[in-house]
Amino acid sequence: MKGSTMNDQILRFRGGIAMAFLPVAIFLVFCILYFVVFNAFDMTALAMGGFVALLIGALFARQYSLFWEHVMRGISSPTSISIVVILFMVGMISELIKATNVSGGFVWLAQSIGLNAGIFPFFVFLAVAAIAMSTGSSIGTFFTAFPIFYAAGIAIGADPALLAGAILSGGIFGDNLAPISDTTIISSSSQRFRSKEGVADVGGVVKQRARYALISVAIAAVLFLVLGMANAHSGNVTPDFEGATPLPLVMLIPVAIMLIVAMKTRDIFLAVTVGLILGTITGLATGLIGFSDIVGVSDGAPVGYLYSGVANMIGTVTLVISVFGIMGVLRGAGVMDMLVDRLVSGRLASTPRGAEAAIGIGISATTVLFGGVNSASMLSFGPIADELGSRVGLHPYRRANIMDCFALGLASVIPFLSAYLFIGALLTKGYEGVAPISTFELFPATIYPLVLTGVMIIAVITGWGRSFEGADGLVEKSRQTALQDA
Repeated sequence: MKGSTMNDQILRFRGGIAMAFLPVAIFLVFCILYFVVFNAFDMTALAMGGFVALLIGALFARQYSLFWEHVMRGISSPTSISIVVILFMVGMISELIKATNVSGGFVWLAQSIGLNAGIFPFFVFLAVAAIAMSTGSSIGTFFTAFPIFYAAGIAIGADPALLAGAILSGGIFGDNLAPISDTTIISSSSQRFRSKEGVADVGGVVKQRARYALISVAIAAVLFLVLGMANAHSGNVTPDFEGATPLPLVMLIPVAIMLIVAMKTRDIFLAVTVGLILGTITGLATGLIGFSDIVGVSDGAPVGYLYSGVANMIGTVTLVISVFGIMGVLRGAGVMDMLVDRLVSGRLASTPRGAEAAIGIGISATTVLFGGVNSASMLSFGPIADELGSRVGLHPYRRANIMDCFALGLASVIPFLSAYLFIGALLTKGYEGVAPISTFELFPATIYPLVLTGVMIIAVITGWGRSFEGADGLVEKSRQTALQDA
């Protein structure tokens, strides 16, 4: 290390500034290879691609050591550190919910009500949304929900594409709104305050985001109900499934308390602590878990949801580290400042509405390029959204919500470049008498992200929920916004 003066030097490449994008291009190749070609949905593999991209990119830097100075500067940024710590914390509560078999509770509920084929997609959408909100993991929810809910729906004659779309939509809603979701954490932590120290707190962001997500989920639920009734193939009721019991539904109580604490206190660490303590007590008291499920050793290997919660987040954390290293390179080369200056100098980003439109378009394009991997796209575009929005005074909550909702909208379900749809198509294979669903069939059936995009476009055009940062925190300026955007 040569000290802070080296960090202030502009990073230059053989072949010009365009070569600064080489690590990004290599990383995108790995995204496409693993998520599109190999159907391997593994965050650790993507992280490996990011580190390989950095190793190759360094060879084209005019000052090799300066390249790694900027990589380390990006990785050690306060935003990167915050995201890493929070991800490890929320991983534990996510694993606790999975260990208590909450999905089995929802299957019992469906059986008890005696749902028919027409209503089942509507129920599945709401049930999977609740599970994803509890776990904060859309992809983890998919792998849990498809074997249970898709199999049950097929057995009673529900429309296969609509059923799969309901599962995907429910998982995406959970990713969109859950305080413990990696996308919520990333979108919040990437937006800095200018009037005070720190980044946007998760609780405040979720509280503001709820208005868009809940309206979108209500519209999507009605559409699933109407389309389900119109496309049902029979009137049978939900079949019995082994492991379906009402007891796991009690775990929704500590989850609800955790969500309330997160939104009231705006402290994700306190919320997770409350959720872990209450969830553990509830699980032990009801017999859903034993002490060995918390922490222990089996055949010489550590087990328990505290251990697995940290272990299962390592892939995502290493992805965060690699992407922030790439962002450090782009910042060091002046690319980030150049992109922001060009966007801001144009007419589009000169007003609050225009800045929001630029953020929405920019994160959508980045998400499409990243194959629908919105955690990676928000890590990459977050600093740009931060600069764009702050220059016109948009509140960090608003910037985080515009970015997150557009990233989890239409851009995340493009049929030929969507990790979500590839996973959905993969998980519809192997059911007797039913052909696998293609990504193009899943696209119109994955209703929630499509509705969410429409809701956010209206929010940007009308200024609904737009807020500005002031010395006193969250300040609504609807009248000024209308004048500025006129």
